[in-house]
Amino acid sequence: PCDTNVLLFSGQGTQKVGMADDLLQFSNVKNMFTVASDIFGFDLLNLCQNGPQSELDQTVHCQPAVVVTALAAVEKLQETNPQVLENCYCTAGYSVGEYAALVFSGVLSFEDAMSLIKVRSRAMQKASDLTKGAMITAVGGSKTKFKQSCFAAMEHCKYNLTIENPICSISAYLSPNIVTLAGNIEAINFITENKSKFGIKRVIPIPVSGAFHTKLMQHAADEMQLVLEKTLFNDPIIHVYSNVSGKRYHGKSDISKRLASQIIKPIRWEQTMHAIFSRPDSVNMPAVYEMGPGTQLGSLLKLCNGKAWKNYTFVN
Repeated sequence: PCDTNVLLFSGQGTQKVGMADDLLQFSNVKNMFTVASDIFGFDLLNLCQNGPQSELDQTVHCQPAVVVTALAAVEKLQETNPQVLENCYCTAGYSVGEYAALVFSGVLSFEDAMSLIKVRSRAMQKASDLTKGAMITAVGGSKTKFKQSCFAAMEHCKYNLTIENPICSISAYLSPNIVTLAGNIEAINFITENKSKFGIKRVIPIPVSGAFHTKLMQHAADEMQLVLEKTLFNDPIIHVYSNVSGKRYHGKSDISKRLASQIIKPIRWEQTMHAIFSRPDSVNMPAVYEMGPGTQLGSLLKLCNGKAWKNYTFVN
């Protein structure tokens, strides 16, 4: 499928002040920000344009900011290179970026996606406030024991710090030998201090206050489930890949079931990249477009599939 395209949507952590400035010239973008601002109850465009960054980084602010900016990049393509969209056969989004992919594929209306993200972001912030969590990106090798590090961290919390029911787990599979780990802050501190024992070469703190995509988000998942049950979903007009399974969704009922569990289950991004781009050497790779505001998904694609990355373009 050399003449077909894949759209990937960035997730939380890619936000930066000024990220949507170059997109405001395209029709409908300002209106998208206005609609989102009305739903969320604050001036989203002003926050994206002027910050401060510390406020933009808050979960309740950055989730809508990232999704609206990514969908604004779609508007840019619609005006500057519409064939890219016409020839798109599948899409995926990282974490909250999956909601942008669902809007693009016709599963959710823009307004419904914003309403869901409002509940999602606030519920995740609330869950973070209940239990202090942390997240790190962990870089290892072929013999790194990521799962063993999580088990040891939980044992340390349980027996040395007397923390009841501590949580620590892989929260995202990013690329070969790179994952994110998340859980109680004490567990993540333990792994950071003892990383060499488990063959972890490097850890990079992720600037969030919660352990997203772990069981510490259970309250948020329960809250989302109630709202998702009342939301109208359409069948996708192109293939959409699930964070939870790393595989294609099978219709609207499958999507509504998995979106709540996405908050507590690891993101299978590496598996998603393999599912989309695995093909015989004789078959050409599709063109890949990352819809801003960040380029992290391009970096991960390069690690997962260098051949596919050669056809990568960032749109913002």
